[in-house]
Amino acid sequence: MSVADELMIIKKLDDLDQKKIRYFLKLLINQRKYEKLRQEIAERRQEIVKGNTATHGEIWQQIDV
Repeated sequence: MSVADELMIIKKLDDLDQKKIRYFLKLLINQRKYEKLRQEIAERRQEIVKGNTATHGEIWQQIDV
């Protein structure tokens, strides 16, 4: 089934079912949107577990303020 066929089927659904599809589609899009951020958070958590974190002083030294 092509995307065009699927869109035509969605258009034939009643309003409530179309709203449900839009809701789930929005959830899926948001998941992709924040995928990179979630990966970065997971990496940072692993760094924390391993103790690979910078101290407050080290951060200020890097900024060179």
